[in-house]
Amino acid sequence: MKKKLIITLGVVVTIILVLGVKFYMDEKKLDEEMIKEVYSDEAKEVFEERLKNLDPKAFTNEGVIQSYEIDKESIERNPMGGINVTLIINKESELNVTYTLGKFDGKLDGGGASISKELTEKLGLVGGNK
Repeated sequence: MKKKLIITLGVVVTIILVLGVKFYMDEKKLDEEMIKEVYSDEAKEVFEERLKNLDPKAFTNEGVIQSYEIDKESIERNPMGGINVTLIINKESELNVTYTLGKFDGKLDGGGASISKELTEKLGLVGGNK
């Protein structure tokens, strides 16, 4: 009787471990796919187009937005679908834009955006203190 209990417990623990490892590996694969998507050329086009919508002179000497970099730590799955990612503008962490990237009709595109208060003010957008 005791031997059966130990064997059963061993089987249950093994199943739990196998499922845990599988879940972990699936999550890791999903994270790698999200990172690959965010750093793709298609995402770069989306980011640059969206930033030029915010600042028509972006990436020129006259623009507020001179450069951007992806905050790798910010990349996460959006519970409503897509990927959330934050772009740091001009290497100043307080100047940032958070986008939700998603596939629409098979093409990568930006969904919602959240612009930091500091960047909003610098761009002179509605909501700034100018």
